[in-house]
Amino acid sequence: MEKAKCLSRFYCDDNQDCSDCIGVEDNELTGFPFRSYQELSGETDIAMGATDPDFLYYALKLAGEAGEVAEKIGKLMRDNNGFVDDKFREEIAKELGDVLWYLARLSTRFNLDFDKDVAQRNLDKLFSRRDRGVLHGSGDNR
Repeated sequence: MEKAKCLSRFYCDDNQDCSDCIGVEDNELTGFPFRSYQELSGETDIAMGATDPDFLYYALKLAGEAGEVAEKIGKLMRDNNGFVDDKFREEIAKELGDVLWYLARLSTRFNLDFDKDVAQRNLDKLFSRRDRGVLHGSGDNR
């Protein structure tokens, strides 16, 4: 069996053991299941049902957290000439984690399995576009 392609390829050393990495093998997710994250994130969700409709809360908060990611990157460009250091990695990881949390909660709210209905379906779509040579372009259904 071929070694799973590491999704961390931008900073992953090809010589390291990637058996614990989240990766893709035969276009299937391997490693830490998003479904587990989705279930565990529910234990920290104090907003479920607090608003009507509650998905609006999650969607707005997701947009806010994505904005915080963009803000941090903008400040990285302005203040640090785009140089990524350990402090930045730590801070951006926190913000990306918040984005992940709201994605997981929205998935739960819409009864979607984060592994197969969101993550795997997205990979399937992207690999299909790659294989058909239509990664570039616009529109969801290309």
